[in-house]
Amino acid sequence: MAKKEQKQGKDISEDGPVIVKRGAHAEEYDERKVYASVYFSCRNAHLSEQEAEAIAEKVAPVITGQAKKEKVILSDRILRLITGELRKYSEDAAFLYETHRDLS
Repeated sequence: MAKKEQKQGKDISEDGPVIVKRGAHAEEYDERKVYASVYFSCRNAHLSEQEAEAIAEKVAPVITGQAKKEKVILSDRILRLITGELRKYSEDAAFLYETHRDLS
């Protein structure tokens, strides 16, 4: 069982990648969040459900692999990695992903 430490109310596993967010708090990397954000960016770019799923299934593992290599990764780096991968499939979805957090 991996040792966990408490960071701002969340358990952080020592064996998984950690994301350092904009507010300087950390949270454990979750591939499901990457998949979901890629999927919804694709859907907002008017891609079909099937296209969005196919792209998310390709992008999420690439980002996970990079996050595992780096162990601690800034959320801005994740943003750039996802945007770069998304651009390979949909310029519109990449733009929507990149600009979404400025709007929220």
